[in-house]
Amino acid sequence: MTTKQSLLKFLYPILKKFASWGASGSGVLTNKDYVEPVSSFYKCSATLNSGASFHFDTLQGKKVLIVNVASNCGYTAQYAELEELNQLYPGKLVILAFPGNDFSEQEPGNDKDIETFCKVNYGLTCLLFKKNPVVGPLQNEVFQWLTDRNKNGWNNQSPRWNFCKYLVDDNGVLQYYFAPYISPLGKEISEALCM
Repeated sequence: MTTKQSLLKFLYPILKKFASWGASGSGVLTNKDYVEPVSSFYKCSATLNSGASFHFDTLQGKKVLIVNVASNCGYTAQYAELEELNQLYPGKLVILAFPGNDFSEQEPGNDKDIETFCKVNYGLTCLLFKKNPVVGPLQNEVFQWLTDRNKNGWNNQSPRWNFCKYLVDDNGVLQYYFAPYISPLGKEISEALCM
């Protein structure tokens, strides 16, 4: 872990508190009317950090939390919370981490660097994907589905920063968007997982 990364990890609790105070709104978007997707979530696929293809049809019957991540972000300490959440719901929740360098060059490393950083510093065991854009014209297929109501049925909210979270239910319906400052262990996500 670099000096910058150590400092960011140390400052994370303070950042989390200040971010939630300064935020307008709850930081949560909800599919209140249970609008079903136009195109199936289970038709998506992505490339794992290892280079292997991962087909989302294997996720049927499980809740899925998809997060855009970065190693040099003020929210990077959420990796520890994501891992704790992963351990709390074995077999019921699958966490998908998508590294991207979309916001202020906060993920400069290559795929091997990212994997090493996540495992050594946070013991991350959730699924880690290849680094690629989560916003913009080169946005990956998964985030295209998550952020286009013509695909997911209701949501157009793209990631505003690193560590935005999207919760898909066990039927492949996008249920929630959570802002970066919402902790993976916060009541908002805990309540959503219990529904």
